[in-house]
Amino acid sequence: MAVVAFAVAWWLGLYLLARGGRRTVPRRAGIGLLGFALALPVDELWPTGPVHGLLLCLPAVLWTGVLVRLLPEPLADALDPWWRRVLLPVTTVAAVAGSLAGTVAMLVAAALVLVPLVVAVWLLVAHRATVRPDGVGELVAVTLLLCTLPSALLLFGLRVWDHELLLVGIAVDLAVLGVGVAVLDAFGEGEAVRRDMLFSALVAGGTAVLFGGQVLLATALVGDWPALRVLLYGVVAAAVAVQVLARPLSWVADRLAFRTVPALRRSRTELREVADGLPKRAERIALAELDDAEFTRLTRRALSGYGDLGKLVASPLTALPAIDARLAARGAADTPLERARELKALLADAIARLKPAGGEFGTSEEWRHYNALHFYYVAGVRPYSVRTKVTELDPPARRALAWFADQVPERTLHNWQAAAARLLAADLRAGLPTH
Repeated sequence: MAVVAFAVAWWLGLYLLARGGRRTVPRRAGIGLLGFALALPVDELWPTGPVHGLLLCLPAVLWTGVLVRLLPEPLADALDPWWRRVLLPVTTVAAVAGSLAGTVAMLVAAALVLVPLVVAVWLLVAHRATVRPDGVGELVAVTLLLCTLPSALLLFGLRVWDHELLLVGIAVDLAVLGVGVAVLDAFGEGEAVRRDMLFSALVAGGTAVLFGGQVLLATALVGDWPALRVLLYGVVAAAVAVQVLARPLSWVADRLAFRTVPALRRSRTELREVADGLPKRAERIALAELDDAEFTRLTRRALSGYGDLGKLVASPLTALPAIDARLAARGAADTPLERARELKALLADAIARLKPAGGEFGTSEEWRHYNALHFYYVAGVRPYSVRTKVTELDPPARRALAWFADQVPERTLHNWQAAAARLLAADLRAGLPTH
């Protein structure tokens, strides 16, 4: 049962990290799940030491950070710096120090972890009306609390309930937690989650049973050796990781195997992105029935995936009537890949219509909406990132980069993009049938 709970937590953690990318909520939830997964073998094999203490507390601290980011934006923006700069480092130091100082100090560290979690649960339930889809935020909050308390009992060695019963309960709570966070993330991205998550769970579970079962067979034949326990956890972790991280692993292999054929690498990457995006594709929805806020949200999500055909494949905006007309006009096949390409072209055309007359770049007020979308999404200018390579930009994009970096705060650019996305959404919505 410990290995099953480990496998569930390990898979969910990797799945949320792979799905969420740099997004805060799935990243924190994923790292917390990975921390809990590692805590199980460490507690079984090396039940003392600073690593053990850290892994006892880290998951709940990160899950508190998840709840903080699910609060309404003004409250989340106010509390998140406190979580990052105070709670996270203080509890980390307290957990390590407590594991070295003794049981009382460790209980103090546990209190530092659990009290903020309970407060965060209360805040999220109090502001549940702001979390979409309805009910999922409350489910995540309550599940985190129900998961953390039995986890603490298990890892602190408090035998209040049967050990096997605790493990079963934790595994169920973790599964509900992972599904809840994935649903929240998918809703925010305008994607579906059920088919993608089910496929990942089936393949990960199958590979874990296939390879981990061989270690269990060896254990049955030669006895329960500590080395075989370590091997069992390692084999299950590797089997699950290879499945969940197949896309980045394939990208690394392509870089090594096809380093002299960049066109082949790009084609293979594009096909993988589309293949990964298809299970996340939401069923066609009635776009004309959406309100302005929801349609604008989908437009912003499509803009954020402008350079990623996998994300565009999953966008509900691929069902726009304008895309049907564009496909028919050029006689293209009605496939998910072609629809994603047409959506990308449609967004580019709509952004181009925001451009004022005269020149390629300007800094007056009438240019702000075009600049905020074209240079950031189409031209790929990232003014606040050290990864931006100036040599790869054309002259107008270089001027835009310098202007953004020197004159436009990041928050201001974010506000301009939000306003421009509303204009873009209104433009796209103009082509929808009216009732």
